[in-house]
Amino acid sequence: MIPFLDLKAINAQYRDELVDACTRVIDSGWYIGGSELEQFEQQFANYCGTKYAIGVANGLDALILTLRAWKELGKLKDGDEVIVPSNTYIASILAISANNLTPILVEPCLNSFNIDPKKIEAAITSRTKAILPVHLYGQLADMPAIMAIAKRHELLVLEDSAQAHGASLDGKKAGSWGDASGFSFYPGKNLGALGDAGAITTSDKELADTLRALRNYGSHEKYKNLFQGVNSRLDEIQAAMLNVKLNHLDNEIAHRRKVADAYLEGLNNKAIILPTKENDSAHVWHVFVIRCEQRDALQKYLADNGVQTLIHYPVPPHQQPAYKEWNELSYPISESIHAEVLSLPIGPTLTLEEIKIVIELCNSFKS
Repeated sequence: MIPFLDLKAINAQYRDELVDACTRVIDSGWYIGGSELEQFEQQFANYCGTKYAIGVANGLDALILTLRAWKELGKLKDGDEVIVPSNTYIASILAISANNLTPILVEPCLNSFNIDPKKIEAAITSRTKAILPVHLYGQLADMPAIMAIAKRHELLVLEDSAQAHGASLDGKKAGSWGDASGFSFYPGKNLGALGDAGAITTSDKELADTLRALRNYGSHEKYKNLFQGVNSRLDEIQAAMLNVKLNHLDNEIAHRRKVADAYLEGLNNKAIILPTKENDSAHVWHVFVIRCEQRDALQKYLADNGVQTLIHYPVPPHQQPAYKEWNELSYPISESIHAEVLSLPIGPTLTLEEIKIVIELCNSFKS
C-alpha cells in the first residue's frame, strides 16, 4: 500500500535529533513555558517574517484566541460579522462561532479552491468587521486583493495558515499578511509536531501581550489575572520537536513541489481535473487535490490497487448538523468541490517509483 502520508517515515529521518531534543527537555526538569518554547516562538516568528509568535495548544485555539483578544481589546464585539470561505474545514468557522461572532460564508474560486475576493467585497455590510481567509490545501489566498479590500473597509484580517507553513507571495510568507494568523502543527501538517500544537503570528505588540495572557488563564503575572482566560499552552516537548522540524521544513516543501510537478506533468486522464497554482512560491502542497465527477469510484479503484487517498473534505460546513440553521442554504461551488475532491498521496518521503505508480493508475482509470 502506498500511504497517503507516512508520518513514521517522515519523523524517522530526524529520529536522533528528536530524541536528543526530547531528552534535553526531560533532563531540564522544566516542562511548560521554558527555553524551548521561547526559542521556537522566536524562530517561527523570524521564519514567517513577523515580530511575534505565540505558542498555543492547537490550531483551533490559535484562531479562537485571536478573535477573543480582539474582543478584549475592543476591536470586535458580539454579533460582528466575519467573512470566511464556505468550503473551509469547519475549524475556521467554529472559531468565529465560539466568540459569539457571526460567520458570513463566501464561495471560493473553483480553480484555486481559495476564497474569491470579488465575492468578499459583495458580502461586506455595516456589521462586517473582519475577514478570515484560509490558505486552503497549501496555497496562499489572493492576499494582495484581500488586504486592499480590508484597508478600504477598515477590516481586521486573520489568516488561517494551518495548511500553508512556508508559502509566500511577493516576498511575504503566510502568517505575515494579515493583522494576525493562526497556525496548526497537527502531526500531518507540513510543519507537524508529535502531538497537538499551534501558534499565532502577529507584529502587533498589544495583541501579542493579550494573547500571552489569554492562553495562560488570563494571567500576565503569576496569580494576577487581567482576563477570564483559558489554558492553551504549547508545551516544552512539542516546542522542542518543532525546533528540530522547522530546520527541515524548506527541504520538505521542495520535495512536495517536486511531487506536485510530477503529478501535474504526468496526469492526463480527461476524467480528472488537476489543481492550479497561481505562483510557485505561493503553494506548498499540503495536499494535492484533484477533482473527479466519479470521485468515489476513483478512490475505490486506487484503494483496490494499493493507493491510499483521502477526501478534504466530504461535507461542506453549511451541510453539517453542527450548523443546522444553514442546512437549507445553497453554496453551489462549495457543494461541487466537496462532492468531487480527492487528495492523492504527497509528502516528503514519497518516492519517484510511488509517484509513477499513482500516475499510471490514475491515467488508467475509466470513468
